[in-house]
Amino acid sequence: MIEFNIINKDNKARRGTLKLQRGIIETPQFMPVGTQATVKALKPEDLSSAGASIILVNAYHLYIRPGLDLIEKFKGVHGFMNWKAPILSDSGGFQVFSLSSLRKLSEEGVTFSTPVDGGKKHFISPEKAIAIQETLDTDISMCFDECTPYPSTYEETKKSMELSLRWAERCKKAHIHKTQSLWGILQGGMFEDLRSTSAKAMNVLDFEGYAIGGLGVGEDKSATYKIINHTTPLMEEKKPRYLMGFGMPEDIIEGVNAGIDLFDCVIPTRNARHGKFYTSNGIIRIKNNKHRDETLPIDEKCSCYCCKNYSRSYIAHLLQCEEVLGILLGSIHNTHYYLNLMKNIRTAIENNLFLKFREEFYKSQILK
Repeated sequence: MIEFNIINKDNKARRGTLKLQRGIIETPQFMPVGTQATVKALKPEDLSSAGASIILVNAYHLYIRPGLDLIEKFKGVHGFMNWKAPILSDSGGFQVFSLSSLRKLSEEGVTFSTPVDGGKKHFISPEKAIAIQETLDTDISMCFDECTPYPSTYEETKKSMELSLRWAERCKKAHIHKTQSLWGILQGGMFEDLRSTSAKAMNVLDFEGYAIGGLGVGEDKSATYKIINHTTPLMEEKKPRYLMGFGMPEDIIEGVNAGIDLFDCVIPTRNARHGKFYTSNGIIRIKNNKHRDETLPIDEKCSCYCCKNYSRSYIAHLLQCEEVLGILLGSIHNTHYYLNLMKNIRTAIENNLFLKFREEFYKSQILK
Protein backbone atom coordinates (compact mmCIF):
# COMPACT_ATOMS: atom_id res chain seq x y z
CA MET A 1 0.00 0.00 0.00
CA ILE A 2 1.12 3.55 -0.69
CA GLU A 3 0.34 7.11 0.29
CA PHE A 4 0.95 9.79 -2.34
CA ASN A 5 0.68 13.50 -1.58
CA ILE A 6 1.18 16.46 -3.91
CA ILE A 7 2.83 19.27 -1.95
CA ASN A 8 2.94 21.87 -4.71
CA LYS A 9 2.18 22.29 -8.40
CA ASP A 10 4.05 24.66 -10.69
CA ASN A 11 1.99 24.64 -13.88
CA LYS A 12 1.95 20.88 -14.64
CA ALA A 13 5.11 20.05 -12.68
CA ARG A 14 4.35 18.32 -9.36
CA ARG A 15 6.29 18.20 -6.09
CA GLY A 16 5.18 15.38 -3.82
CA THR A 17 5.95 12.54 -1.46
CA LEU A 18 5.37 8.83 -2.01
CA LYS A 19 5.17 6.72 1.16
CA LEU A 20 6.02 3.04 0.65
CA GLN A 21 6.47 0.16 3.08
CA ARG A 22 10.23 0.74 3.34
CA GLY A 23 10.50 4.50 3.11
CA ILE A 24 9.31 7.85 1.81
CA ILE A 25 10.28 8.98 -1.70
CA GLU A 26 10.52 12.66 -2.53
CA THR A 27 9.10 13.29 -6.01
CA PRO A 28 9.92 13.97 -8.79
CA GLN A 29 12.50 11.22 -8.37
CA PHE A 30 14.95 9.19 -10.46
CA MET A 31 15.42 5.46 -9.82
CA PRO A 32 18.88 4.04 -10.59
CA VAL A 33 18.49 0.78 -12.48
CA GLY A 34 19.73 -2.35 -10.72
CA THR A 35 18.56 -4.77 -13.39
CA GLN A 36 20.13 -7.92 -11.93
CA ALA A 37 19.98 -6.84 -8.27
CA THR A 38 22.91 -4.48 -8.71
CA VAL A 39 23.32 -0.97 -10.06
CA LYS A 40 26.40 -1.65 -12.19
CA ALA A 41 29.70 -0.88 -10.42
CA LEU A 42 28.00 0.67 -7.36
CA LYS A 43 27.63 -0.62 -3.81
CA PRO A 44 24.47 0.17 -1.84
CA GLU A 45 26.56 2.62 0.19
CA ASP A 46 27.56 4.44 -3.03
CA LEU A 47 23.90 4.76 -3.99
CA SER A 48 22.90 6.05 -0.57
CA SER A 49 25.74 8.59 -0.61
CA ALA A 50 24.58 9.80 -4.01
CA GLY A 51 21.08 10.34 -2.62
CA ALA A 52 19.23 7.33 -4.01
CA SER A 53 16.03 6.58 -2.11
CA ILE A 54 14.56 3.96 -4.46
CA ILE A 55 16.04 1.68 -7.13
CA LEU A 56 14.65 -0.60 -9.83
CA VAL A 57 15.23 -4.32 -10.40
CA ASN A 58 13.98 -6.48 -13.23
CA ALA A 59 11.77 -9.50 -12.58
CA TYR A 60 12.60 -11.12 -15.93
CA HIS A 61 16.35 -11.13 -15.30
CA LEU A 62 16.10 -12.28 -11.68
CA TYR A 63 13.67 -15.06 -12.62
CA ILE A 64 16.18 -16.34 -15.22
CA ARG A 65 19.14 -16.01 -12.85
CA PRO A 66 19.82 -16.50 -10.03
CA GLY A 67 16.25 -17.87 -9.87
CA LEU A 68 13.48 -17.44 -7.34
CA ASP A 69 14.49 -20.40 -5.14
CA LEU A 70 17.71 -18.65 -4.20
CA ILE A 71 16.11 -15.24 -3.65
CA GLU A 72 13.48 -16.84 -1.42
CA LYS A 73 16.28 -17.99 0.91
CA PHE A 74 17.05 -14.30 1.52
CA LYS A 75 13.35 -13.48 2.06
CA GLY A 76 13.29 -11.32 -1.04
CA VAL A 77 15.55 -9.21 -3.20
CA HIS A 78 16.25 -6.63 -0.46
CA GLY A 79 18.00 -9.24 1.66
CA PHE A 80 19.72 -10.75 -1.36
CA MET A 81 21.35 -7.47 -2.43
CA ASN A 82 21.54 -5.77 0.98
CA TRP A 83 19.47 -2.73 -0.01
CA LYS A 84 17.25 -1.40 2.78
CA ALA A 85 15.29 1.32 0.94
CA PRO A 86 12.34 0.83 -1.46
CA ILE A 87 12.62 -1.12 -4.72
CA LEU A 88 10.38 -1.09 -7.79
CA SER A 89 10.34 -4.25 -9.92
CA ASP A 90 9.74 -4.07 -13.65
CA SER A 91 7.64 -7.07 -14.66
CA GLY A 92 9.87 -7.90 -17.65
CA GLY A 93 7.48 -7.26 -20.51
CA PHE A 94 10.00 -5.09 -22.34
CA GLN A 95 12.81 -7.62 -21.81
CA VAL A 96 10.70 -10.46 -23.20
CA PHE A 97 10.08 -8.23 -26.22
CA SER A 98 13.67 -7.04 -26.69
CA LEU A 99 16.01 -9.76 -25.37
CA SER A 100 14.32 -13.10 -25.93
CA SER A 101 14.49 -15.27 -29.01
CA LEU A 102 11.73 -17.50 -30.41
CA ARG A 103 9.10 -15.41 -28.64
CA LYS A 104 5.58 -16.80 -29.04
CA LEU A 105 2.77 -14.56 -27.90
CA SER A 106 -0.71 -15.82 -26.96
CA GLU A 107 -3.67 -14.68 -24.93
CA GLU A 108 -2.35 -16.70 -22.02
CA GLY A 109 1.13 -15.18 -21.99
CA VAL A 110 4.53 -15.42 -23.65
CA THR A 111 6.68 -18.48 -24.38
CA PHE A 112 10.29 -17.58 -25.01
CA SER A 113 13.87 -18.77 -24.79
CA THR A 114 17.04 -16.95 -23.80
CA PRO A 115 20.71 -17.75 -24.49
CA VAL A 116 21.58 -17.10 -20.83
CA ASP A 117 20.46 -20.60 -19.83
CA GLY A 118 21.24 -22.42 -23.06
CA GLY A 119 17.99 -21.70 -24.86
CA LYS A 120 15.70 -23.25 -22.26
CA LYS A 121 12.03 -22.50 -22.88
CA HIS A 122 10.13 -20.35 -20.39
CA PHE A 123 6.53 -19.24 -20.08
CA ILE A 124 5.38 -16.08 -18.32
CA SER A 125 1.72 -15.22 -17.92
CA PRO A 126 0.34 -12.15 -16.14
CA GLU A 127 -0.28 -14.34 -13.10
CA LYS A 128 3.25 -15.72 -13.12
CA ALA A 129 4.74 -12.22 -13.53
CA ILE A 130 2.86 -11.14 -10.39
CA ALA A 131 3.94 -14.26 -8.49
CA ILE A 132 7.58 -13.60 -9.41
CA GLN A 133 7.39 -10.03 -8.13
CA GLU A 134 5.64 -11.08 -4.94
CA THR A 135 8.48 -13.52 -4.32
CA LEU A 136 10.96 -10.70 -4.88
CA ASP A 137 8.97 -8.75 -2.23
CA THR A 138 9.55 -5.40 -3.90
CA ASP A 139 7.72 -2.29 -2.73
CA ILE A 140 6.20 -1.55 -6.14
CA SER A 141 5.37 -4.19 -8.74
CA MET A 142 4.33 -3.58 -12.34
CA CYS A 143 1.70 -5.25 -14.48
CA PHE A 144 2.89 -7.62 -17.19
CA ASP A 145 2.27 -6.00 -20.56
CA GLU A 146 3.26 -6.31 -24.19
CA CYS A 147 5.68 -3.66 -25.37
CA THR A 148 4.41 -2.82 -28.85
CA PRO A 149 7.15 -2.91 -31.51
CA TYR A 150 7.98 0.24 -33.44
CA PRO A 151 6.91 0.91 -36.07
CA SER A 152 3.55 -0.84 -35.92
CA THR A 153 0.33 -0.23 -37.81
CA TYR A 154 -2.71 1.19 -36.10
CA GLU A 155 -4.42 -2.21 -36.03
CA GLU A 156 -1.33 -3.97 -34.70
CA THR A 157 -0.94 -1.35 -31.98
CA LYS A 158 -4.63 -1.50 -31.05
CA LYS A 159 -4.51 -5.28 -30.74
CA SER A 160 -1.39 -5.09 -28.58
CA MET A 161 -2.84 -2.37 -26.34
CA GLU A 162 -6.05 -4.32 -25.81
CA LEU A 163 -4.07 -7.44 -24.90
CA SER A 164 -2.13 -5.41 -22.31
CA LEU A 165 -5.43 -4.20 -20.84
CA ARG A 166 -6.74 -7.75 -20.49
CA TRP A 167 -3.46 -8.80 -18.92
CA ALA A 168 -3.70 -5.85 -16.51
CA GLU A 169 -7.07 -7.12 -15.28
CA ARG A 170 -5.55 -10.56 -14.70
CA CYS A 171 -2.57 -9.03 -12.88
CA LYS A 172 -4.85 -7.18 -10.51
CA LYS A 173 -6.86 -10.31 -9.74
CA ALA A 174 -3.67 -12.30 -9.13
CA HIS A 175 -2.03 -9.73 -6.86
CA ILE A 176 -2.42 -10.67 -3.17
CA HIS A 177 0.71 -9.15 -1.55
CA LYS A 178 -0.78 -6.82 1.07
CA THR A 179 2.17 -4.40 1.43
CA GLN A 180 3.32 -4.38 -2.21
CA SER A 181 1.82 -1.72 -4.48
CA LEU A 182 0.75 -2.81 -8.00
CA TRP A 183 0.87 -0.26 -10.82
CA GLY A 184 -0.65 -0.34 -14.29
CA ILE A 185 1.15 0.43 -17.56
CA LEU A 186 -0.40 2.49 -20.35
CA GLN A 187 0.29 1.40 -23.93
CA GLY A 188 -0.95 2.55 -27.33
CA GLY A 189 2.20 3.22 -29.32
CA MET A 190 2.35 6.50 -31.23
CA PHE A 191 -1.43 6.82 -31.60
CA GLU A 192 -3.02 9.40 -29.31
CA ASP A 193 -6.53 7.91 -29.41
CA LEU A 194 -5.18 4.51 -28.38
CA ARG A 195 -3.24 6.11 -25.52
CA SER A 196 -6.51 7.80 -24.47
CA THR A 197 -8.36 4.48 -24.54
CA SER A 198 -5.62 2.80 -22.51
CA ALA A 199 -5.58 5.59 -19.91
CA LYS A 200 -9.35 5.54 -19.50
CA ALA A 201 -9.46 1.76 -19.04
CA MET A 202 -6.51 1.79 -16.61
CA ASN A 203 -8.13 4.48 -14.48
CA VAL A 204 -11.23 2.28 -14.18
CA LEU A 205 -9.07 -0.63 -12.98
CA ASP A 206 -7.94 1.67 -10.15
CA PHE A 207 -4.28 0.79 -9.72
CA GLU A 208 -2.28 2.59 -7.03
CA GLY A 209 0.01 4.18 -9.63
CA TYR A 210 0.38 4.38 -13.38
CA ALA A 211 3.24 4.23 -15.86
CA ILE A 212 3.67 5.23 -19.48
CA GLY A 213 5.28 2.32 -21.30
CA GLY A 214 6.23 1.52 -24.87
CA LEU A 215 8.39 4.60 -25.52
CA GLY A 216 12.05 4.87 -26.43
CA VAL A 217 11.78 1.93 -28.83
CA GLY A 218 13.02 3.68 -31.96
CA GLU A 219 10.69 6.62 -32.48
CA ASP A 220 11.83 10.23 -32.91
CA LYS A 221 12.13 12.13 -29.66
CA SER A 222 9.59 14.71 -30.86
CA ALA A 223 7.07 11.87 -31.21
CA THR A 224 7.94 10.66 -27.71
CA TYR A 225 7.36 14.07 -26.16
CA LYS A 226 4.09 14.43 -28.05
CA ILE A 227 2.79 11.16 -26.56
CA ILE A 228 4.01 12.06 -23.06
CA ASN A 229 2.26 15.43 -23.19
CA HIS A 230 -0.91 13.86 -24.53
CA THR A 231 -1.03 10.94 -22.10
CA THR A 232 0.08 12.41 -18.78
CA PRO A 233 -3.01 14.65 -18.25
CA LEU A 234 -5.20 11.56 -18.77
CA MET A 235 -3.57 9.73 -15.86
CA GLU A 236 -5.34 10.03 -12.53
CA GLU A 237 -4.30 13.28 -10.86
CA LYS A 238 -4.04 11.97 -7.30
CA LYS A 239 -1.85 8.97 -8.13
CA PRO A 240 1.89 8.77 -8.94
CA ARG A 241 2.93 8.83 -12.59
CA TYR A 242 5.96 6.98 -13.89
CA LEU A 243 7.76 7.26 -17.25
CA MET A 244 9.42 3.92 -17.90
CA GLY A 245 12.99 3.54 -19.14
CA PHE A 246 13.33 6.90 -20.83
CA GLY A 247 15.76 9.18 -19.05
CA MET A 248 18.25 11.50 -20.67
CA PRO A 249 18.45 14.66 -18.52
CA GLU A 250 16.38 16.59 -21.06
CA ASP A 251 13.80 13.77 -21.07
CA ILE A 252 13.46 14.16 -17.31
CA ILE A 253 13.02 17.91 -17.67
CA GLU A 254 10.30 17.44 -20.29
CA GLY A 255 8.65 14.64 -18.31
CA VAL A 256 8.49 16.76 -15.16
CA ASN A 257 7.12 19.62 -17.25
CA ALA A 258 4.29 17.30 -18.35
CA GLY A 259 3.54 16.13 -14.79
CA ILE A 260 5.60 12.93 -14.40
CA ASP A 261 6.74 11.92 -10.89
CA LEU A 262 9.12 8.95 -11.35
CA PHE A 263 11.82 8.09 -13.89
CA ASP A 264 14.31 5.28 -14.47
CA CYS A 265 17.04 4.65 -17.00
CA VAL A 266 20.35 2.78 -17.36
CA ILE A 267 21.98 5.84 -18.96
CA PRO A 268 23.95 7.21 -15.96
CA THR A 269 26.02 4.06 -15.42
CA ARG A 270 26.02 2.90 -19.04
CA ASN A 271 27.41 6.19 -20.29
CA ALA A 272 29.90 6.33 -17.43
CA ARG A 273 31.41 3.07 -18.70
CA HIS A 274 32.00 4.77 -22.06
CA GLY A 275 33.42 8.01 -20.66
CA LYS A 276 30.38 10.21 -21.18
CA PHE A 277 29.74 12.37 -18.13
CA TYR A 278 26.96 14.79 -17.24
CA THR A 279 27.88 18.13 -15.68
CA SER A 280 26.28 21.42 -14.69
CA ASN A 281 27.62 22.85 -17.97
CA GLY A 282 26.72 20.02 -20.31
CA ILE A 283 28.23 16.72 -21.40
CA ILE A 284 31.94 15.85 -21.19
CA ARG A 285 33.45 13.06 -23.29
CA ILE A 286 36.39 12.28 -21.09
CA LYS A 287 38.35 10.35 -23.73
CA ASN A 288 38.76 13.48 -25.90
CA ASN A 289 42.43 14.48 -26.04
CA LYS A 290 41.79 17.89 -24.49
CA HIS A 291 41.02 16.24 -21.14
CA ARG A 292 44.28 14.23 -21.06
CA ASP A 293 46.18 16.86 -19.05
CA GLU A 294 43.19 18.50 -17.35
CA THR A 295 43.64 18.93 -13.59
CA LEU A 296 40.03 19.98 -12.97
CA PRO A 297 37.43 17.48 -11.72
CA ILE A 298 34.68 16.29 -14.01
CA ASP A 299 32.46 19.08 -12.62
CA GLU A 300 33.77 21.85 -10.36
CA LYS A 301 30.28 22.37 -8.96
CA CYS A 302 29.78 18.70 -8.07
CA SER A 303 30.20 17.40 -4.51
CA CYS A 304 30.38 13.68 -5.33
CA TYR A 305 33.28 11.51 -4.13
CA CYS A 306 34.77 11.37 -7.62
CA CYS A 307 34.81 15.14 -8.18
CA LYS A 308 36.12 15.88 -4.69
CA ASN A 309 39.11 13.58 -5.12
CA TYR A 310 40.05 12.99 -8.76
CA SER A 311 40.88 14.90 -11.93
CA ARG A 312 39.57 14.52 -15.46
CA SER A 313 43.09 13.50 -16.44
CA TYR A 314 43.10 10.60 -13.99
CA ILE A 315 39.61 9.41 -14.94
CA ALA A 316 40.55 9.56 -18.63
CA HIS A 317 43.69 7.53 -17.91
CA LEU A 318 41.73 4.87 -16.03
CA LEU A 319 39.17 4.46 -18.80
CA GLN A 320 41.81 4.40 -21.53
CA CYS A 321 43.52 1.58 -19.62
CA GLU A 322 40.16 -0.15 -19.06
CA GLU A 323 40.65 -0.02 -15.29
CA VAL A 324 37.57 -0.91 -13.25
CA LEU A 325 38.16 2.05 -10.93
CA GLY A 326 37.42 4.43 -13.81
CA ILE A 327 34.02 2.83 -14.31
CA LEU A 328 33.32 2.97 -10.58
CA LEU A 329 34.25 6.65 -10.21
CA GLY A 330 32.39 7.66 -13.36
CA SER A 331 29.28 5.77 -12.26
CA ILE A 332 29.39 7.50 -8.88
CA HIS A 333 29.54 10.88 -10.61
CA ASN A 334 26.79 10.32 -13.16
CA THR A 335 24.43 8.81 -10.58
CA HIS A 336 25.10 11.74 -8.25
CA TYR A 337 24.45 14.16 -11.13
CA TYR A 338 21.06 12.62 -11.88
CA LEU A 339 19.94 12.56 -8.26
CA ASN A 340 21.16 16.10 -7.68
CA LEU A 341 19.28 17.19 -10.81
CA MET A 342 16.11 15.77 -9.27
CA LYS A 343 16.80 17.58 -5.99
CA ASN A 344 17.19 20.88 -7.84
CA ILE A 345 14.02 20.22 -9.83
CA ARG A 346 12.08 19.62 -6.60
CA THR A 347 13.40 22.87 -5.12
CA ALA A 348 12.42 24.77 -8.26
CA ILE A 349 8.87 23.40 -8.15
CA GLU A 350 8.55 24.20 -4.45
CA ASN A 351 9.43 27.83 -5.25
CA ASN A 352 7.28 28.01 -8.42
CA LEU A 353 10.41 28.49 -10.52
CA PHE A 354 10.42 25.32 -12.62
CA LEU A 355 9.92 27.01 -16.00
CA LYS A 356 12.88 29.29 -15.26
CA PHE A 357 14.91 26.26 -14.16
CA ARG A 358 14.01 24.49 -17.40
CA GLU A 359 15.11 27.47 -19.48
CA GLU A 360 18.43 27.79 -17.63
CA PHE A 361 19.04 24.05 -17.96
CA TYR A 362 18.91 24.19 -21.75
CA LYS A 363 21.17 27.25 -21.84
CA SER A 364 23.81 25.35 -19.85
CA GLN A 365 24.01 22.26 -22.06
CA ILE A 366 27.21 22.55 -24.08
CA LEU A 367 29.03 19.49 -25.45
CA LYS A 368 32.69 19.42 -24.37
